[in-house]
Amino acid sequence: MMQSKSIARELALLVLGQISENQIAELQSLSFESLLNKALQSLMDHCRDGLDSSAGQLETAQQHLLETELQDFDENSAVRIRSHLKACLVESENVLNSLSASLEFPRFLALCNQEEIRLAAMQRVNLVFQQRIVIDAQLDSVMEGWRLKRLPRIDRDILRLAFVDLNNLQTPAAVACNEAVELAQRYSDDKGRRMINGVLRRLQNSTKIAVN
Repeated sequence: MMQSKSIARELALLVLGQISENQIAELQSLSFESLLNKALQSLMDHCRDGLDSSAGQLETAQQHLLETELQDFDENSAVRIRSHLKACLVESENVLNSLSASLEFPRFLALCNQEEIRLAAMQRVNLVFQQRIVIDAQLDSVMEGWRLKRLPRIDRDILRLAFVDLNNLQTPAAVACNEAVELAQRYSDDKGRRMINGVLRRLQNSTKIAVN
């Protein structure tokens, strides 16, 4: 049961990312399979962009190393090279997380044909869109120094789904937060994971969860 809920939650996240604001009224008519296929294409495009960026960082670091062979190696050179290598490693980590997630898509596409998982995923999507204005306002109220609209779309949707878990689906807080952090591990970055964990912790400690 827990596995099917986790799969439904992840499918809901992928579907949410493919629905723009002006499509909310058409939500019921959108094809679930089509949305998932679009999510797969978007994720693969993101991976390609990330790989290109990582390759560029490596090329820059290599160029700096070659330059130091022709001149005295000083502290500034070391700092510059270290900075490029660090950026490359961060970029590579994000790409690997995305590639890992994309490997699961064949399984997701097969499982979405299971009625229970399909319905559970779309229930979460519908709840997010039906209550999005109130959900966003309540998430904003526990954010420190940020506004929800300034976050990447994937982080916003992870938080919205976690809110639905806590408020509408009576998911235990520890489970809802762990699942949200796990999604961030797969689809966001280290900054996103820390932010999501902090927002949900403050949300649990507040009295703001009162949508339904």
